[in-house]
Amino acid sequence: MTLVIFLGILMGGILLGLPVAFSLLLSAVAMMVQMGMFSGGFAMPSDILATALVNGVDSFSLLAIPFFLVAGETMACGGLSQRIVRLAMAYMGHKKGGLGYVAIFTSVVLAGLSGSAAADAAALCAILMPMMRDGGYPESRSAGLLAAGGIIAPVIPPSVPLILVGVAGNLSISKLFMGGIAPGLMMGAALVLTWRWMMRNENLAVYEKADNEERRAAFKDGFWALLLPFIIIIGIRFGIFTPTEAAVVAAVYAIFISAFVYRELTLAKFYEVLVNSCKSAGMIMFLVGCAMVASWLITTAQLPQQLAALLGPLVESPRMLMFVIMLLVFAIGMVMDLSPTVLILVPLLMPVVKEAGIDPTYFGLMFVMNCCIGLITPPVGTVLNVVCGVGRLRVEKAIVGILPFVGVYSVLLILFTIFPDIIIVPMNLIAG
Repeated sequence: MTLVIFLGILMGGILLGLPVAFSLLLSAVAMMVQMGMFSGGFAMPSDILATALVNGVDSFSLLAIPFFLVAGETMACGGLSQRIVRLAMAYMGHKKGGLGYVAIFTSVVLAGLSGSAAADAAALCAILMPMMRDGGYPESRSAGLLAAGGIIAPVIPPSVPLILVGVAGNLSISKLFMGGIAPGLMMGAALVLTWRWMMRNENLAVYEKADNEERRAAFKDGFWALLLPFIIIIGIRFGIFTPTEAAVVAAVYAIFISAFVYRELTLAKFYEVLVNSCKSAGMIMFLVGCAMVASWLITTAQLPQQLAALLGPLVESPRMLMFVIMLLVFAIGMVMDLSPTVLILVPLLMPVVKEAGIDPTYFGLMFVMNCCIGLITPPVGTVLNVVCGVGRLRVEKAIVGILPFVGVYSVLLILFTIFPDIIIVPMNLIAG
């Protein structure tokens, strides 16, 4: 009964147009009523609710989020994105469909800088979409590729969704970061193969091949931007700093390079970086706090045990359980954004996953990858809408272009579900 009340109030609030955070608080209050946590009839125990809300964000790991947001905003304002695109153009712009390969390469590199799908997609679209139009590239396919490339960001470290999974599921964020490298690169490889097949019969403009001197100049100019992902990954892998400390390093490095090396980060731009980062961090932290209140009540009400009883026959078959969960997450991801989906479902599903003997870190990575697909599928499709807005393209046209990439990502997800070692083996090798 409590599970029905929780899901019913939550979905009802969302359907009525309430922000997800407030819907979570309403569902939490409803569960408190159901469990008799009220004192004196209709007086809400505000002290319990407020304490749970504050405790929900009282986590050292969550400090990484605002610092990574600062790093990502600085990257966009400080010229790092443009230099990565210029570097990719020098090496791949002359190939048939070269701008597509530039978009994919840049997506993978930017994923290691910002960790934000929407920010990466917006930066890529603003730079590359006009060039692709001028080169005669099909608009719908170009928009589809840019959106599909953008959603690699939450998988490759640094990644805010992976931090949320680590906090919500009580998992090692360092291991999640290391585990996200291989599937993120596989997503990029899948896009390369798909784009090559799609462009095989297209008559496209080809840029003049850059000579060695131009390539060296582009590499030298983009070197400092390329160095940031390696600093983060190597630092975490060898225990030089924690993921939270890595966020501080990333923010300081991005600010220093943008201000003193590239000299594009002015005081006015830096103020804009801080304002945008604070707004994003405030929204995320409030959502996390509300979700942690609901998570505490979910545990208190033993909802995971009720869900495990419902999924009891599937617990004996881990792959079948993963298929069912992935279908559920895929459906929910189409109508809900990534962060709330993680914060609502991970605490609910993690005990069931552990009981079935599924590697929880592998599950966390699969969960985020699945939710990422939801970012480019209608009706919500946050990243898809960002690309349409920045690229001034009708949503219907972009949906047609995104379908092949959604199909490829879905096939990749199915392969990872059938053969989990594709993720687990490289994850254990990299994480040591």
